Amino acid sequence: MAVLAEGVTRFQRDVFPAKADLFARLATDHTPRTVFIGCSDARVVPELITASEPGELFVIRTAGNLVPAYGPGADGVAASIEYAVAVLGVSDIVVCGHSACGAMTALAEGHDLSGAPAVADWLRHADASRARTTTVGAVDALVSENVLAQLANLATHPSVARARARKTVALHGWVFDIATGRVEALNAPGGNRALTA
Repeated sequence: MAVLAEGVTRFQRDVFPAKADLFARLATDHTPRTVFIGCSDARVVPELITASEPGELFVIRTAGNLVPAYGPGADGVAASIEYAVAVLGVSDIVVCGHSACGAMTALAEGHDLSGAPAVADWLRHADASRARTTTVGAVDALVSENVLAQLANLATHPSVARARARKTVALHGWVFDIATGRVEALNAPGGNRALTA
């Protein structure tokens, strides 16, 4: 905790004063244009990867960047998506997977998750991803297939379906490589492509 408290002190001393006007505006204005759905992995920092300022991204982080298909009942992921699309009016939604994902590694390599039953239950949202991956143990392939499967799940949410029908929101699939900083756009026109040089 001492390291975090030190970070807060540095933020208040160095960062906040330099961005005081931005934070003053953000105190009364919440208009992000993009939802970024990424993994909870501490190595994947959406604002850093996209060089975004506070207020530019509406970030949803889940283990394995999983997006449950829409269903009845309370669901924090669904509520966040609905709020961003229906209330904030975002124009883009990115689902971003990443290299060396612990969730995808556990699935690809068949790890025993009996000691983590909540994790095992959560990872069932990647069943379609596993079914679409033909090479056993291929973590990278599963990461990419998982992004595509989660985009399909995202499209089942009524707020997203309505916005897509009105052509007011676009869905994007990305994979971030931790070691190189490279970001690949999946299903881009003309095939997958790197977003970076």
